Amino acid sequence: MKKIVIAAANGFIGQHLVNHFSKDHEVIGLVRRPMKGGENMRYVLWDGKNLDEWQSELEGAEVVINLAGKSINCRHTDENKKGILQSRIESTQAIGQAIDLCKTKPKIWMNASGASIYAYDENKPNSEQDTDFADSFIAHVSKEWEDAFYAFTYSDLRQVALRTTVVLGKEDGAFPVMNRLAKLWLGGKQGSGKQMMSWIHIDDYVSAIDHIIGTEVNGNVNLGAPNPLSNADFMGALRKANGRSFGFPTPEFALKIGARFLNTEPSLVLDGMNVVPKVLLDSNFNFQFPSIEKALENLTK
Repeated sequence: MKKIVIAAANGFIGQHLVNHFSKDHEVIGLVRRPMKGGENMRYVLWDGKNLDEWQSELEGAEVVINLAGKSINCRHTDENKKGILQSRIESTQAIGQAIDLCKTKPKIWMNASGASIYAYDENKPNSEQDTDFADSFIAHVSKEWEDAFYAFTYSDLRQVALRTTVVLGKEDGAFPVMNRLAKLWLGGKQGSGKQMMSWIHIDDYVSAIDHIIGTEVNGNVNLGAPNPLSNADFMGALRKANGRSFGFPTPEFALKIGARFLNTEPSLVLDGMNVVPKVLLDSNFNFQFPSIEKALENLTK
């Protein structure tokens, strides 16, 4: 069996990847707390920054996927900002150092990144060819994250930076919260509602990772559906999927107040993201959920 190593395998995205790949691969999950494994699956402890016994697991791996990093869904205090950046840089450097020590190196190294790296344009979606980056904390994090990733170079190893949009899944991430708001008649536009939103269904995310492994794709890849839409249109589609004809809007000032109580950052909703997955489309990847209507039909069942 080919071996796939997933760092932060216990997270929302990580667990979906584990469930998918453990069907016909040996999967090793790097986690911070002991976890029980399963068929074709075992968990190995690491701290996300120091080389230790875990590094031997990368030897001869087909793929290494690093998703590690402190969640950005928190108040962006100086302390949290430091943790968000440091956790991403340290885990990336640790993975790179471990690969350097491998006698038989992995064939592919995928490292998470953020699609918020791009300068936002409401009228023009960004593809991987765009190099004009935003001047925000989250964009700077993604840039430094990728710099740490690409500081490691190999002639016989494909490196892919996964510029990830909002991942929609039933059990975790942004969707359950937004869906609950819609059900409670609170699913109106958030802020101006004009801010664009790029997103991807979790099943398409997993399929895209599988697709990348089977192709020669390398470099930066936007993991988002081909049809971004405005926040107002997204919330409208969400209301419709839940049988709600109306939803109270949330003005910007109310979002900022509510974010304090929810211990999160209002910019995560108010800032726009407008990207298209040119690399995936050019490599003939077929989205199961290319439109928000199809995605919500599945997620609200």
